[in-house]
Amino acid sequence: MAFHKLQTQILFPELQAALEYGDDEALQAIVEVMSAEDLADLCGELPPPLQAVFFEKIPAELSVETFPHLDLGLQKEVLGTLSNSRVTEIVNEMEPDDRTALLESMPLEVTRQLLSFLTPKEKAIAQKLLDFPEDSVGRLMTPDFLAVKQDWNVQRCLDYIRQHGEDKETLNDIYVVDDVGRLVNDVPIREFLLSPPHEPVRELMEEGYTALHAEDHHEEAIAAFKKYSQRTGLPVVDGQGFLLGIVTIDDILHLEEKEATEDIQKLGGAGALDEPYLDYGLWEMMLKRAPALVVLFVGEMLTASAMSHFEGAIAHAVVLALFIPLIISSGGNAGSQAASLVIRAIALGEVRFTDFWRVFRKELALGAVMGLFLASLGFLRVGIFGFFLEQYGPHWPSLGLSVFLAIVGVVAWGTLVGALMPILLKRMKLDPATSSTPFVATFVDVTGILIYFSIALTILRGKIL
Repeated sequence: MAFHKLQTQILFPELQAALEYGDDEALQAIVEVMSAEDLADLCGELPPPLQAVFFEKIPAELSVETFPHLDLGLQKEVLGTLSNSRVTEIVNEMEPDDRTALLESMPLEVTRQLLSFLTPKEKAIAQKLLDFPEDSVGRLMTPDFLAVKQDWNVQRCLDYIRQHGEDKETLNDIYVVDDVGRLVNDVPIREFLLSPPHEPVRELMEEGYTALHAEDHHEEAIAAFKKYSQRTGLPVVDGQGFLLGIVTIDDILHLEEKEATEDIQKLGGAGALDEPYLDYGLWEMMLKRAPALVVLFVGEMLTASAMSHFEGAIAHAVVLALFIPLIISSGGNAGSQAASLVIRAIALGEVRFTDFWRVFRKELALGAVMGLFLASLGFLRVGIFGFFLEQYGPHWPSLGLSVFLAIVGVVAWGTLVGALMPILLKRMKLDPATSSTPFVATFVDVTGILIYFSIALTILRGKIL
């Protein structure tokens, strides 16, 4: 693989030169020795004007084969530079599920134009898939599958597969339907290859099968492929059990990569990016990031408001203000840490709403233990500076106790908020990643101020207050 990668790097300057100087013979020699996947990688490195030249110059069948391997953002850019005839060839030959992903990412006017380039058959397929709800399994599926009847024998099925299987997306599983098209079962292709020719299909079927529903959210598909990890495709049915299409593992891998990317971006408090990072202009990137920053800024203003409520206490004992960063950062960090772990656990299907109280007990105990540990360090710090350096006066033990209890309370509270907020958001059909670490930290900052000063006023009243 290292040699292959080195080979493509060596060929890149030659490819670029062939395109720049219009050397069609050199271009043909290069593309003949490379796979569509490698050509797509090299195309992504070309300057935009040469990307269009590349797709116009290479043979139409290779152009059709290479295009789906481009990133979605690059696909959109390339389509905008190609001739209508080449666009027509590409969109008509794309796999229906890949084409659906492209169409739903386009502005409405562009989608309509691309649909007009499709043949009546492909247009009907595209519109049928686009009619399913966004983020549904129906948007992911392809109608390119093979289905046989349960009263056929193995030989008839094999003849049918040879005749109709060339353009199907996968032949790992053959789907069995009844006379009206309802899914009955699915049978691995190896069973047909290893069974006697006269064996009836019904004899090859095992009890039970797994199917996805077209209206289900695509997370159901991700969960199903994780559960049945040996499967490379799963059938999709409607409410009456009619077989509509299949979802393949490559679509799930792309989807999960997209979901993970969006979650990571949201964990940082930014909106999910629909295009590659470098493709965003200054204004577009600001629109993605500024709203979260404004919300966080307003949240921190609430922190200032909470502190102003205790202005008198701070005025009488300025020393209390010295420990504010220590206490609220401890709670915010604990909450952010818990939120990150639970959000990922939800994404992996490890935590559900039914686990709410298990998570509550676990994080409460964990928050208390971590809080006690950090609080001990905080009390030690107050003790060293108070006893040996006499910085806090004769009441330093009471100050140390206030800091100790505040850290325990804030860390335990922050841990609970960070762990439970994603679960509650998931229950409300919202994205758990929206309870991202900056939002949890800001919320814990505000409530941490209230906890700290409430404890300090109780313990230090009549002493330094």
